[in-house]
Amino acid sequence: MSDPETPGLDPHRLRAYLDEQSPGLVSGPLSARVVQGGRSNLTYLVSDGGARWVVRRPPLGHVLPTAHDMAREYRVITALRTTAVPVPGTVLLCQDPDVLGAPFYVMEFVRGTPYRSDTELAALGTARTRAIADALVDTLADLHAVAPESVGLADFGRPQGFLERQLRRWKKQLDASRSRDLPGIDRLHDRLAGALPGSTEATVIHGDYRLDNVLVDDDRITAVLDWEMSTLGDPLTDLALLVAYAERDKIDLDVVSNVSSAPGYPSTDEVISRYAERSGRDVSALNWYIGFAFFKLAVILEGIYYRFSNGQTVGAGFDVIGEAVVPLVRQGNEILKD
Repeated sequence: MSDPETPGLDPHRLRAYLDEQSPGLVSGPLSARVVQGGRSNLTYLVSDGGARWVVRRPPLGHVLPTAHDMAREYRVITALRTTAVPVPGTVLLCQDPDVLGAPFYVMEFVRGTPYRSDTELAALGTARTRAIADALVDTLADLHAVAPESVGLADFGRPQGFLERQLRRWKKQLDASRSRDLPGIDRLHDRLAGALPGSTEATVIHGDYRLDNVLVDDDRITAVLDWEMSTLGDPLTDLALLVAYAERDKIDLDVVSNVSSAPGYPSTDEVISRYAERSGRDVSALNWYIGFAFFKLAVILEGIYYRFSNGQTVGAGFDVIGEAVVPLVRQGNEILKD
């Protein structure tokens, strides 16, 4: 059973499993605490009083069979360990649900801070904020420079028809969450469907790349985290989502990240130009991708609003999260106006 302080993780059962699978790894009783910040997979910091590790497992309760795939996260992190992309070292993967109640994996602890607000960045000063933002863009370009076959990820996704499948997937998600009128959202979807870009070279993509999904130490990116949405696909979807997260700062809601409002954070044009120069990729069609990013974010938030309004989930800020959906749709349509 779980410890009341760490739901989903029993330190005694974890210690017994680690002793069996990796003798000598742990040198004392384990303590654990939940790492706050995520709303999907659960993350714990575990220590034996000296060494520290991080454990990831799916959320409590029922999850879809294809969601929260621990083996998939473990595989991509392990594969990228030999590249320029900073990721934690992996320790072991457990797919036996009898140990902690669900599959999980253990990775090395990496020192760093996940910056989540403009206030946190402002305290660092403009020069350091700019350095961190530039490192964020450079690391994304480094990820997209990795040849999937060179790290054993040639079969990690289905890049053929990627954008069409993505748009279809998020439209299906929207239809499953419809409970109110959302002005402009069907128009946004139809405009995207009618102007799908041509295929580009597929790369490993993160799927939710943003500042609070990386760790920063001494103004360097020390680890990219939260790989649950990673696959092989169009790299511009990663860049566009990073841009959309910055642009959505214009929505005045506490549930929306506002790191790009910090003094020193580069403008959207500067972010795009830096990525284009670093990666060598053509970004002339990026507006479509940004429009799609806003559509995706709107659908995600509408799904959270739908579940909250039906008493199916709880969380800080969920009571007002629905207010951000229409402004996101408006921004998506605005970016596609040309």
